[in-house]
Amino acid sequence: MSTYIYAITAAGHPQKLDGLTGVGDPAGRLRTVRTKALSAVVSDAPEDLRAKRRDLAAHQAVLETLMADGATLPMRFGLVGPDDASVTSVLEENEEGYTQRLSELDGCLEYNLKAAREEDDLLREIITESEEISRLREFTREHPEAQDEKMRLGELVSNEVQARHEADGKDLVERLAGGAQRYSVAEPTQQHFLNASFLVRRDEAAAFSQAVDEESRRRGEAYSLSLYGPLPPYSFV
Repeated sequence: MSTYIYAITAAGHPQKLDGLTGVGDPAGRLRTVRTKALSAVVSDAPEDLRAKRRDLAAHQAVLETLMADGATLPMRFGLVGPDDASVTSVLEENEEGYTQRLSELDGCLEYNLKAAREEDDLLREIITESEEISRLREFTREHPEAQDEKMRLGELVSNEVQARHEADGKDLVERLAGGAQRYSVAEPTQQHFLNASFLVRRDEAAAFSQAVDEESRRRGEAYSLSLYGPLPPYSFV
């Protein structure tokens, strides 16, 4: 039977698994695979595992329970090993790296920040501040047949939007990085110019959230800053 892996912790980490069940239907029974230094929470892996709501919730519940008692290396949904012996072997072979990661995560939580800006507000700023874009905009309004100028206008606007989004994202991360131990910037989404995760000490989480609120007020109503967390520290495992 294959082994489904939820998380890795230090060997002495509390394993308060009573009342929790694993993935699958019927739900898998949770157990631990241990070495001298590390422990992995696992269950039997169902043959037809899919990302169903019930299984995702079961996976998340295990992570949240473990995280409440200390540093946890969360595994992403769907990670399966050949058997318990293989999991033990991986723990032993990677003991130093896993132990170091757990030390880095000790007392920390992950928060994800997504930032967006109203398109109309950004375009007004670009038109106001760029003489070339403003000139081409007026010219193409007066000469709708001018295809080359229209293409040039679209290219300039697109480049300017990207540049300003990148500058806004960099500025926002720099302003918030001081409140975090580490940060990781992912690819922006279609709706957001910034998608960044911050590793924040548990006792500094309220201050970090306040800093995000202050940035939101400083930037005004055209900006939307959405903070999610605490989350399993996937971005820093």
